[in-house]
Amino acid sequence: MNGKKILFVSSELVPYLPENQVSLMSYEAPRMVNSAGGQIRIFMPRYGNINERRHQLHEVIRLSGMNLVINDMDMPLIIKVASIPRERIQVYFIDNDEYFKRKATFTDKDGNLFPDNDERAIFFAKGVVETVKKLNWSPDIIHVHGWMASLLPLYLREYYADEPIFADSKIVTSVYGQGFEGELDKKLKDKIAFDGIATEKITVLETPSYNNLLKVAVDYSDAAILASEEVPSGLVDYITEQNKPMLPYVSFQETDEAYANFYKTQVLN
Repeated sequence: MNGKKILFVSSELVPYLPENQVSLMSYEAPRMVNSAGGQIRIFMPRYGNINERRHQLHEVIRLSGMNLVINDMDMPLIIKVASIPRERIQVYFIDNDEYFKRKATFTDKDGNLFPDNDERAIFFAKGVVETVKKLNWSPDIIHVHGWMASLLPLYLREYYADEPIFADSKIVTSVYGQGFEGELDKKLKDKIAFDGIATEKITVLETPSYNNLLKVAVDYSDAAILASEEVPSGLVDYITEQNKPMLPYVSFQETDEAYANFYKTQVLN
């Protein structure tokens, strides 16, 4: 991986959020690339339950300041950064008071999905791309983890299709068994269509379930990774039918070698 540039975009990441399959692998994969001589950038949302003082987050004024249009509303984009000291890894946080100030990640205290999770996902996808453009950093691979990041492949290939900085980037989506019950806002498809993305490309989002969000992510990715031992069977079948490079599930202890080999021989090949 020496010299390769890999952008990691994740819903969750340790040490900023509790350990689970997504947050652990979103840390382990960049750590592996970093230690193998690759260049990395990591992006995640700045949820309100992240302790900014403990983790020493600070705003990057030169990257903040633009507004992103979400469903005809101007939403200010704030960029913060922090470092994971023992790995010397810098993490970029996508922030907005309306979407991410609340003291929780995806659900309220009763376990109900936030009604604006769909708009938060759109904002996150656009925020990542706009920030990477400002950094003028052209990734060889963009690796997506977690459902809050699952609209990124769609937006990269459709909304940002003419951006030269991503012209040669390969997209990999990791598919986890850990998703959410129920559905996001039924108007998600219309909100995406507002950005000029044809509705016939996202008909599956008539039902904005976890499985269907990941199907869209896989549609617009160049490769997929089964990152959990138990991925919904419908998703596994769907990925298999796409005839794209797919890395079957490997144990946590095997991930370094397996992911590095998959990047080199299947994704960048």
